[in-house]
Amino acid sequence: MADERTRYFRRLDRLRRSARRWSVLAGGLGGAAAVLTPYAGLGLPDAAWAGAAGSAVALAAWRWIDLRALAARPAPPALDPAEAAARSRARLVAAVERLPVGHGVLAEVRRVRSRVALRGTSAGAPWARLDRAALTLAGMAPRLTGLAEPAVLEAAAADRSLRELAARVASVERALRLAPADARPPLAEAHGALAAQLESGVAAYERLVVAAAGYLAEDARPQAAHPAADRLTEATDLLHGVASALAELRTAGTPLRAPTR
Repeated sequence: MADERTRYFRRLDRLRRSARRWSVLAGGLGGAAAVLTPYAGLGLPDAAWAGAAGSAVALAAWRWIDLRALAARPAPPALDPAEAAARSRARLVAAVERLPVGHGVLAEVRRVRSRVALRGTSAGAPWARLDRAALTLAGMAPRLTGLAEPAVLEAAAADRSLRELAARVASVERALRLAPADARPPLAEAHGALAAQLESGVAAYERLVVAAAGYLAEDARPQAAHPAADRLTEATDLLHGVASALAELRTAGTPLRAPTR
């Protein structure tokens, strides 16, 4: 989609072409009416020529008026390249999200981009563990209802916080590589503290996912045998009984038949 400045010049160009087209048409119809009316005298065809010529002249005048009014307005300023790129990216993302699988595709692209951004840093491995745990929890989230629902909301907030912490650890680590020797000790200490927080946070998140899986397992475990299994057992016993009865009838000999006339 074009920006405001591009749309302004496109509209100006369309009005200019329309004004020229109607001017040419008005001139042709006006000349034909001027020649044919005295040639054949006044009649119904001459009224049609004159009416068409007058309409074309009026439309041409209106187009020139619109063109001058639009040309008198200042053109919108040109967009900054960064802003234009951001708008194009937002429109592309919105178009992809409207597709049936667009949301999943965008989520995977964002995960890959984040993984690439943290590659080569100490935050890469914890981030990968966090991503695997988050995907596992996302698969269980629709069934974690009732008492487990607050834990799901807390996990979503923790996921965002831990991902931000991973990006912070990576930034400090990159700055540590560029820092002079006298500035490295405090940066190294801060990096170590952040990395320890990230590691403990990811471990806690993984324990939460394991606990959620245990909750689902216990919630789905039946207290007694499943009703369907009971019915199948009864049906099996019934079929065994019928088969035994038929076997006994066959071993008893030929069954009696009704007398025939």
